[in-house]
Amino acid sequence: MQSVLSGVKVLDVTTALSGPVATSILGDLGADVIKIEPPQGDSIRNLGPARNPGMGAMFMHANRSKRSVVLDLRKEAAREAFLLLVQEVDVLVCNLRPSYMLKMGLSKERLLESNKNLIYLNIVGYGGDSEYANDPAYDDLIQAAAGLTSLHAPGQESRYAPIAIADRTAGLYAAKAVLAALYHQAKTGQGQHIEISMFEVIASLVLSDHMGGLTFEPSVGAPIFRRYSEIRRPFKTKDSVICVMMLTDNQWETFFEAIKKPEIIQEHRFKHMRERSNHLDELYEIVADILLRRTTEQWLRLFRKIDIPAVKAETIESLLEHPHLQQTGFFQIQEHPSEGSIRSMVGGSKWSRTQPSPTRPTPRLGEHTEEVLIEIGLTAKQISEL
Repeated sequence: MQSVLSGVKVLDVTTALSGPVATSILGDLGADVIKIEPPQGDSIRNLGPARNPGMGAMFMHANRSKRSVVLDLRKEAAREAFLLLVQEVDVLVCNLRPSYMLKMGLSKERLLESNKNLIYLNIVGYGGDSEYANDPAYDDLIQAAAGLTSLHAPGQESRYAPIAIADRTAGLYAAKAVLAALYHQAKTGQGQHIEISMFEVIASLVLSDHMGGLTFEPSVGAPIFRRYSEIRRPFKTKDSVICVMMLTDNQWETFFEAIKKPEIIQEHRFKHMRERSNHLDELYEIVADILLRRTTEQWLRLFRKIDIPAVKAETIESLLEHPHLQQTGFFQIQEHPSEGSIRSMVGGSKWSRTQPSPTRPTPRLGEHTEEVLIEIGLTAKQISEL
């Protein structure tokens, strides 16, 4: 099957998570992704469980569909080889600090000059010309800087989201930007430079939900959308945990009528959304007590009957057996040349003609160095010297 990005070459100069997430998406779409790594390898190669050194679980999931080339960019010969690669690709994705690339003699201007049609995308912490432009950007730092860690229930301590949401979201934005730039390139033949600011990406997500009354100038009310509270969380049932989403007046009325307590929702503080939003903690406390009286399955049967959105709260372990994921082929067991049987996640979208799928197993460090450098004309002697 022809892949949507067949024939597109991507040079991947990224480490950790934001960049690798973006380039893995492009690889699954059929691009030839060449991952440049230092001699010690990507910084997360040894993160998490592994069967062999340098092939940790986190790295495996973020770096499939790529070829790995080791180049020590501190050496002039390696930089010359790198510039030859830049001339041969359509896209360059980098999440190293601009100051580091400049120190290596690989400025934005030099790279774009070497390939006039190049799409050069930088994932940076802050970017632009601000005083923060070259500050380091790890997921936890960006979560805190963008206010995400402040969104906790009253009385609770600040905390990070339990997934690398800043890195992964920036990676998704980067992949989207590359696809749009490739469309522009196909129409005009023009390349361009793109900068993805992790801080701005996450700040926009936080503020889109929580700017509230500050959206208007002058303000018409306080910020913060009351999505969080000590009470608003998945509810305990008689035997496990359930998530119920009641939002509209009709949904709330239907629920309390079904359990034969219509008088609760008829109270002035709960009856309509405007009043209810100011008394959510009290309402959720009532619901929490009610849901403890039946099992999760009993509640799910009722919610299906009365058309109230609800799901059982799954765990990481139970997700592996989730009927939907089993029935749609979300997980696939694939044989890796060195790591054996690997559980991959290949679901998320269904395409009628050009279904994305892994094109290569996650590469071992430097596995394709010789292969790729021969493709750009280096001799065996030059490669051995590198």
